Amino acid sequence: MRAVILSARTGWHTDELRRALTERGHTSSVVPYESLRARLGAAPAALSSGSCDLLAADIVLARIIPNGSLEQIIVRVDTLHWLESRGIPVVNPPKAIERSVDKFYTTALLQDAGLPTPETVVCEQADAAMEAIRAMGDVIIKPLFGSMGLGMLRVSDPDVAFRAVRTLEQLRSVFYVQQVIDHAGADVRAFVVGDTVIGAIERRSVDGGWRTNVSRGGRARAIALPSAWHDLAVRAAAVIGADYAGVDLIESRDGRVFVLEVNGIPGWKGLQQATNLDVAGAIVDLAVSRVRLDAVTPLATDVTP
Repeated sequence: MRAVILSARTGWHTDELRRALTERGHTSSVVPYESLRARLGAAPAALSSGSCDLLAADIVLARIIPNGSLEQIIVRVDTLHWLESRGIPVVNPPKAIERSVDKFYTTALLQDAGLPTPETVVCEQADAAMEAIRAMGDVIIKPLFGSMGLGMLRVSDPDVAFRAVRTLEQLRSVFYVQQVIDHAGADVRAFVVGDTVIGAIERRSVDGGWRTNVSRGGRARAIALPSAWHDLAVRAAAVIGADYAGVDLIESRDGRVFVLEVNGIPGWKGLQQATNLDVAGAIVDLAVSRVRLDAVTPLATDVTP
């Protein structure tokens, strides 16, 4: 099988995916999104990067999409849709990436599916954001697009909130205001592959703060996930249409469990270090099953006279 890993750069995650592919007898290339070149209006259509022909790939593994202008981001995601429309499985599918990269879209889908999420207000007007902050009392203002806990601000003081909101207003930001869940100082990252959680970690801040991201210095330990939490994580990943996902869960002091986020391009270095799981291997096995399933699907619909 010929696999192409689309990513912003090479690094630990792309190395792990290539290792897992090689161990299973497959070939792979890492291709930066910026290097892609599409040719249309000629016969045949082409999508390439240097000597790599993406339309000849059996599977595309979509990793980090680099920052860029609106046009650049649209073209990169459109490319994933085009590959998929030509019968090349993309893992994760572009629709899952589009849904999960936008916190508003993710939260709205989880809400509509009946999954528990913290109270959240999304708006463009500063006055509406301040009204939500005053009503909730203790909130986290999050960037609509973001990961690894970057750019988040926890505020409970209205004066501090006012200064933050006015600054964001000048940047023409959308306000994503989420009520803080009173909890015991830790959250859970459940890693879903297919229809199961292959592993889970509890993440706890080392300094007693509210940020638990391993990438920001949080401490992780492997945990056995209760069955109800397992089902919640699998449902959350399915809601956004992800083949694999990192689902963040948190339990309030009164015992309620909430879905905080669903990451459709998740990292797994902290999870792997804590659990010793071969996460890349699980992702590759799922991707290979997608290729084989797509290959046999037409045969299932054939009618032999």
